Amino acid sequence: MSDNQDKISGLIERREKAFMGGGQKRIDSQHKKGKYTARERIEMLLDEGSFEEFDMFVTHRCTNFGIEKESYYGDGVVTGYGTIDGRLVYVYAHDFTVFGGSLSESLAGKICKVMDMAMKMGAPIIGLNDSGGARIQEGVNALSGFAEIFQRNILASGLVPQISAIFGPCAGGAVYSPALTDFIIMSKGTSYMFLTGPKVVKTVTGEEVTQEQLGGASVHASKSGVAHFVVDNEEEGLGLIRQLLSFMPQNNLEDAPLAACTDSIDRLDDTLNEIIPDNPNKPYDMFEVISSIVDNGVFLEVQKAFAPNIITGFARFNGQSVGIVANQPKYLAGVLDINASRKAARFVRFCDAFNIPLVTLVDVPGFLPGTTQEYGGVIVHGAKLLFAYGEATVPKVTVTLRKSYGGAYCVMSSKHLRGDINYAWPTAEIAVMGPAGAIEVLSSKEIAAIEDPEAKAALMAEKETEYRDKFANPYVAAKYGYIDDVIEPRNTRFRIIRALQSLATKKLVNPPKKHSNIPL
Repeated sequence: MSDNQDKISGLIERREKAFMGGGQKRIDSQHKKGKYTARERIEMLLDEGSFEEFDMFVTHRCTNFGIEKESYYGDGVVTGYGTIDGRLVYVYAHDFTVFGGSLSESLAGKICKVMDMAMKMGAPIIGLNDSGGARIQEGVNALSGFAEIFQRNILASGLVPQISAIFGPCAGGAVYSPALTDFIIMSKGTSYMFLTGPKVVKTVTGEEVTQEQLGGASVHASKSGVAHFVVDNEEEGLGLIRQLLSFMPQNNLEDAPLAACTDSIDRLDDTLNEIIPDNPNKPYDMFEVISSIVDNGVFLEVQKAFAPNIITGFARFNGQSVGIVANQPKYLAGVLDINASRKAARFVRFCDAFNIPLVTLVDVPGFLPGTTQEYGGVIVHGAKLLFAYGEATVPKVTVTLRKSYGGAYCVMSSKHLRGDINYAWPTAEIAVMGPAGAIEVLSSKEIAAIEDPEAKAALMAEKETEYRDKFANPYVAAKYGYIDDVIEPRNTRFRIIRALQSLATKKLVNPPKKHSNIPL
């Protein structure tokens, strides 16, 4: 055999060794936990045969605590690029079979390399997390590796989409990289995220909690809002990444890809004319409105279990990707509170960063009152949503379906926050407050002077009707041009599509500055 053939055989052997990660025993252990290996995940995520791997032969350079006696090709992470639906993406996947996927200086260097390339090429970054955290033997070098990754997450923010999937442990400093990305997906039962584990929590606070209770998928989906999506298994999670990317552009200088539209743009839905109850205090389901007006009823909801009083997610109108923000009257009457404001503000800023138009469906009675909200800083959190809408320069189409009261009217993409086209249904009530509250302020003395309870109730009803007729309708706002048109509900789909078409060439630039100081 010639020297060349020997060298080629040596290469093939090394590749085969690299493909085995930490060895068959550890691969089997991963499978027994219901988890896939790093390469299996990448294979499922990307278009078939498109993956090109980098740094397969990288190993760690640490000599502390005898770790130099154990070394593996790839050193705990698989990195490279490939395509999803033919579009370039960069990807890294922790290999739990090698040192538990723990982060070394070499491993961090591999991740930083693909992140740098993604920013240069203007392509999304996808991280598949399954790691035991920092490799303790490497000390500060491991910590420096984390910080190098964080710095790139920050520089890539708003430049290219960043998606994190948590398919295993993610603890300590490791949690900050996903937290800096645009969307976090967690798998039920096999993933968790926390800064300090159950043992440390018990030592410091005395609390006894399990990993699942402290940082499981359901906790972060419903309580903290850290996770945007929860999936039953990894296959579902990887499929979700592909679906999510289909609504996004490659980077901040491009538009999201247009999809073929098989749904008639002038389709009418008569049920919308009847969906608003006669009783203003009665709820209805905003999802019925959304599914009625978007292409083929397809809506990808973001943060489904967190702050359900507001709905956020992606859909299409005539094939064009849009972000939808909608109050949900079915939950807490669609009121804005701390969590709803945070959730919607983050989503609005993502859409604005990546040129995705915003469609806002409004039915909001105001902000949630009470000491819990005020002590929690609802003023500042509400200002986040206000700021996000006011700062956004993408096309903004707003439809007010029913209530739009007080400061919440201003916040929900009003004309005064540079809303481009603002429609209202005939059922819209746009006012400083609801009729009952307004009459308590405006006619309190007159009503208090009446002693007969029946006469008092009759006068209150009369005053409320008078207020509703004068103010709680869309025509006062329309008179001043704050509403561009009052539209028939069943025609909403067509009017939104026409509005988006007219805004396709919109050009709006904010004043030059280093950066804004959003109320964090």
